[in-house]
Amino acid sequence: MIYEPDRRRVFLNRKSNILSLAGWTDILVNSVSQTERLRMDKTLRADFHVHTRFSMDSMSSLEDIIDRCEEVGVNCIAITDHNAFEGALKMQELAPFKVIPGEEVLTPNGEVIGYFLKEYIPSKQPMEKVIAAIKAQGGLVALPHPFDTFRGLHLDGKKLEDLVSQIDIIEVFNARSPIPWDSTRARDFAKKFGLPGTAGSDAHSPREIGKTYVEMPAFDGRDSFLAALRRGEIHRCRSSPFVHFYTMFSKMKKSL
Repeated sequence: MIYEPDRRRVFLNRKSNILSLAGWTDILVNSVSQTERLRMDKTLRADFHVHTRFSMDSMSSLEDIIDRCEEVGVNCIAITDHNAFEGALKMQELAPFKVIPGEEVLTPNGEVIGYFLKEYIPSKQPMEKVIAAIKAQGGLVALPHPFDTFRGLHLDGKKLEDLVSQIDIIEVFNARSPIPWDSTRARDFAKKFGLPGTAGSDAHSPREIGKTYVEMPAFDGRDSFLAALRRGEIHRCRSSPFVHFYTMFSKMKKSL
């Protein structure tokens, strides 16, 4: 007697196996974070203005920042602590994604950001000296929130234009700048002088990360960064004005 299997049962078993495999595939796909997906398709979702607990007005731990980035799909950040550089170096060691080491340096005329730095730059020096120090390290010079009504540069128009040849990047959108006209002026200035524009959350708390970012092609380092930035698309979302209360609280707590 020749055994002949029940064809209907074999079909059902195969269908069950296929459905089971599909289910596992869904689980695997869904388990891949947004950050990993972006990494795989070579797209960067970058926040170029992030503060850590090494800033005098932030209590954000490096671990909390990494968790938040992975949660919202940000896979490239610039650490730009106020007058501090240690957090940027530590974040480079810890983060599973691209980190640009930077510093937001206070000068008598306002703040300057250095990207791709190698060492700390002291604050309260003349702006020209800070810019020279950034360039000496092979870094890029950026002007953060240059026309912000409350935090902008203390320079007249002519003095600012005299510095243009030394500027590499203009921050054209800062999520903590509440007045839209200030961002418009920054964009117009960047366009007038042919400078690439960047954007950042200016996050002093992890929850601010992901509101504003630049979606751009991947880059290998400083030299390819500017070209990639020019091809980027800025996604803008202003933070609530209440984030400034958190900053004030952090600063007060640290001063105790």
